[in-house]
Amino acid sequence: MKTPPRGRRLGVDVGKVRVGVAICDPDGILATPLVTVSRDMGAAADSVPADIAELRRLVEEHEAVQIVVGLPVRLSGAEGTAAVDIRAYADRLARAVGDVPVVLTDERMSTVVATRRLAERGVRGRRQRAVVDQVAAVEILQSWLDAQRRQTR
Repeated sequence: MKTPPRGRRLGVDVGKVRVGVAICDPDGILATPLVTVSRDMGAAADSVPADIAELRRLVEEHEAVQIVVGLPVRLSGAEGTAAVDIRAYADRLARAVGDVPVVLTDERMSTVVATRRLAERGVRGRRQRAVVDQVAAVEILQSWLDAQRRQTR
């Protein structure tokens, strides 16, 4: 698989209720929070769920060249039912965005790290729930960006 051109990438943390989205600069150096989208669990199998339609809109608006989706892997490295669900979500997203590549990356502990970072900053309770998915998406995207830079050195 060839490396996509310079450009913005979206990081996506898919949860059962919400989808956190992060974005990076065109040089792929720094990931920042973008938005949290509510999951659309009621969409028919042959339709595009509202959350995926919103991700497609964000790809177009920000001219994203790639989407990085966090894959929940167990600490042992094995994949469970959550990973199966995320793979299906990523496939559905890939069909919706067409030519923009969707890649999966290990997201082990991203939500735990995001929750800890928010707590360290005094963000708790309802305020934390509102942004934890975005912060987890930042963790996913930033880790992926850092790994890509390490591979090209």
